[in-house]
Parts: sequence; structure tokens; C-alpha cells
Amino acid sequence: MPRVSLRRQTLATAALLATAYGLVFFYAPIEADQGFVQKIFYLHVPLAICALAGFIAAGVFGVAYLRSGVRRFDERSYVAIHLALVFGALTLATGSIWARASWGHWWVWQEPTLVSFLIVFLLYATYQPLRFAIDDRDRQARYAAVFAIVGAAFIPLNFAAVRLAQAYTHPRVLGATGGSMPGSMRLTFLCCLAAIGLLFVTLCRLELAAKRVRFRHRALARVRALDHEDAVNRPTRRPVEPAIVSRGS
Repeated sequence: MPRVSLRRQTLATAALLATAYGLVFFYAPIEADQGFVQKIFYLHVPLAICALAGFIAAGVFGVAYLRSGVRRFDERSYVAIHLALVFGALTLATGSIWARASWGHWWVWQEPTLVSFLIVFLLYATYQPLRFAIDDRDRQARYAAVFAIVGAAFIPLNFAAVRLAQAYTHPRVLGATGGSMPGSMRLTFLCCLAAIGLLFVTLCRLELAAKRVRFRHRALARVRALDHEDAVNRPTRRPVEPAIVSRGS
């Protein structure tokens, strides 16, 4: 199956985002209790789902790296965590805005969904400092893979613990019965989820492509530096001066 070019995928992502959030503002009804501010739900929840999916994908790439030792799996794991952290920060920001509008507080510590997501976010916030504290690239990649695998295994356990919590005020939009959303809201939500998911994948591809270009430039710069150093240190041969034969008078 031929791979979609990065340019076409970027255009498709932009089109899907425009369509999804066009549905948010012009198709999905205004929620009766919360009013217009409820529409932040179509950004907040897909961001949270994609962030958690990115963390889990990083763990899968970590397993692939430990099994094969192929460097590209380590790069994909790193990029997935990096972008999932960005999406996670946006999730916390939009969640705080929504909480302020709905509950009158920027943060509610009694809400297990908010607190559990914050714990996961803070856990992965230590990934980069721990990774780059190791100088050896092979050890760095191995330890980072183990971190990603352990973190990915923690997420389903954390999710199950939240579902079993008594103090649960978040709407269950992905329950077995389809949640409490009407059809128009559910369709809009699924379109937004697909758009944010495609955005995550596209940003991953863009960052990986940028990293590969940067690595090639660095490698080329090192080769040029070595060639220049070799040229400077290479001994130069002095021209042989013609011997002067003195004739006796």
C-alpha cells in the first residue's frame, strides 16, 4: 500500500479540522445546561484521548525497539511522548477553562478524572530530563523504552481506577451505551476526534521528517569539519630547490 505523502496528509488534516469544527459551531446543538461554553468539550476530550493514545503508542514503539534495536522505533517513541505532552498540556488548559465555566473553579481536586490525568502528565513530564541525563545513546534509548513501556502499562490501570471511583462527575461519552449525547452531538464529537487524531499523526510525521533532515545536516557538517581538519593537518610538501654546484676557480 503506497504511503500518503506528507503534503497531502497535511492538506487532508487541515480540511478535516475545518469540517469538524464547522460542525461544532454550525451543526451541533447548544447544550441546555452549560450553554455555548460546552462546545469546548469537542476540543478538550479529543485532545485528552489522543494524548493518552500517544503515550500508549510510545510504549508500543518502546517494545519494538527493545526487540529489534532499530533506531527509528526509539525516534517514534520519543516523538509520540513529546507531542502527547503538548496535547496533554492543552487538555489541562481547556479542562480548567471548562471547569471554571461549569463549576466556578479553575480546578477541582475532588474530581478523579482531572487529578488522574494530571498525574499521568506529570509522570511523562519527567521523560525528557531522565532521557537526556544519560550521555550514551544506546543506554539512553534502552532506558527511555523501558520508561515508555511502564508508563503505557500504567495508563489502563489508571483509567480503570477512575471508572471505579464514586465521585465521578465527568460525562461518560464513550460508554457501552454510547453515552448521553444525542446523534448530532455524537457525530460532531466523532468527527472532532478523527480530526485531532489525524492532526497528532501528521505532527508526528512532520517532527520525524524535521529530525531526519537535522540529523543529515549534522552528519554532513561533521564530514566537512573532518575534511577541513584533515586538510589543515596534512603535511605540505616543500618544493625541492635545485642544487647549486659550486665550481672551483
